[in-house]
Amino acid sequence: MNYSRILILLVLFALLASACAAAPNELVNTPDQDDEIAGFWQGLWHGIISPFAFIVSLFSDNVGIYEVHNNGNWYNFGFMLG
Repeated sequence: MNYSRILILLVLFALLASACAAAPNELVNTPDQDDEIAGFWQGLWHGIISPFAFIVSLFSDNVGIYEVHNNGNWYNFGFMLG
């Protein structure tokens, strides 16, 4: 068996796995430019429209699929339900 191929596959797997690692959101509970913090209901809505928002975000720098100015776990719960 060729050990260099195994090593390359392990390195690629490690890079793929580390790309999926979650990081803390530094903007939790901080208001956006309109002094609003997204909560459960906005998380639910963003979760519902996320497939469409993702497609639009590929072509526009002004559209994201996740609101970073949120209230934390309740927004995440709504997003996952959506």
